[in-house]
Amino acid sequence: MSTTRRRRPALIALVIVAACGCLALGWWQWTRFQSVSGTFQNLGYALQWPLFAWFCVYAYRKYVRYEEMPPEPRREAQTELPAGLLPERPKPTPQPPDDPALAEYNAYLAELAKHDTEKQNRTTA
Repeated sequence: MSTTRRRRPALIALVIVAACGCLALGWWQWTRFQSVSGTFQNLGYALQWPLFAWFCVYAYRKYVRYEEMPPEPRREAQTELPAGLLPERPKPTPQPPDDPALAEYNAYLAELAKHDTEKQNRTTA
């Protein structure tokens, strides 16, 4: 990283334009509040817009400080998990292939699927 401080004229101009725009909107809301048709809502906005202008300057300053900080040194990255760190996954219990309840349930599902396709063929034909 270079030791020279970088200035960004476009970013500085953007911050100045944004802050001036917020202050101008605050002034406009203040004059609206002082007019005959002014309400307390205008007063609220008149007090909020300068805060928005301050935030533009604050955010720019924070950005510059973050940019000037040297990067943190990289720590040695861990590439492998040590054995025994994570819990063991449970193994599924194998189902016996000749389970009569499972065979009956699968036959029932196949019959339902067959009726569904027949019903769908009747409504789409």
